[in-house]
Amino acid sequence: MAKWQYTKGLHEVGNGLYAYLLPDGGWCWSNTGLIVDGEETLLVDTLFDLPMTGDMLDTMRDAVPAAKRIGKLVNTHANADHTWGNQLVKEAEIIASAGCAEEFDHFLPETLLDMMGQTKELGVLGEFLEHCFSPFDITGIELTPPTTTFVDEKTISVGDRNIELFNVGPAHTRGDLLVYLPEDRMMFSGDILFVGGHPVIWDGPVDNWRAACDKILGMDVDIIVPGHGPVAGKDEVGRFRSYLDEMEHETRKRFDAGLDEMEAAKDIALANYEDWNDAERVFANVAALYREFRGIPASEGMTPMEVFAGMAELFKHQKNNGHGHAHHHH
Repeated sequence: MAKWQYTKGLHEVGNGLYAYLLPDGGWCWSNTGLIVDGEETLLVDTLFDLPMTGDMLDTMRDAVPAAKRIGKLVNTHANADHTWGNQLVKEAEIIASAGCAEEFDHFLPETLLDMMGQTKELGVLGEFLEHCFSPFDITGIELTPPTTTFVDEKTISVGDRNIELFNVGPAHTRGDLLVYLPEDRMMFSGDILFVGGHPVIWDGPVDNWRAACDKILGMDVDIIVPGHGPVAGKDEVGRFRSYLDEMEHETRKRFDAGLDEMEAAKDIALANYEDWNDAERVFANVAALYREFRGIPASEGMTPMEVFAGMAELFKHQKNNGHGHAHHHH
């Protein structure tokens, strides 16, 4: 799939189909999509802050005059790096899964702004927050939630194009969507697919995520724009599914041996995925799997902040031990 360079900006991936990519795909460097048919437009996701989202929209409008008015916006899930720019297209019908709408305000811009204001006091967690979020300007954000929701699947149109939306969550989050264009054999997968970086299992269960991979592998699709990373195809989905298998297998061994989450995360070395960024996310994935093994619901597991604190500790541990890959942005 090397025909699309992994460079910042707008890439045409089909007739009237565009991917907007933000390397290197790490924390909050996410991708969006634009679908154009005649005068009608659909945007897939917004970005983490207003300056980046504004820059993206300007780029799209320069390249594609119809994008001056975005008719529909699909949010693939509720994470901030896919939704916090929504207010810049509030004229659009905003479509998402019911699960996305339910957790849309689970993490507030104000909360993160407060934390970024006290990173010095937060020690190891503060350093990690700086690593993840210091490149961004998260001021002025007003959460702009979905206006249209559905539970399982929904077909929408943009001009003469039919677009199928499939809710495959809870997996990465409570409600993850695949945006599928059958005539073009093309998909925007949101964060059901990460390419070149470790995912975070916020919700799980991992079986749902595997089932989502299997669904994609069974579909007639050639080109997949992931939530993070370069434009991909089914090979990357297969490799990603194998990651989930290996992660579960390695985590189960350590759970059965009585290790706690942090001990397990520090002990796990995924030899096949040493080239992937953001290896500290192994902690989040161990935490999600331990919760599953214990049979407790997501709501009773660690809070997102506790998961973040664990990732921060693992990040520092990996850095001190020569593991993990630093981002190019810092």
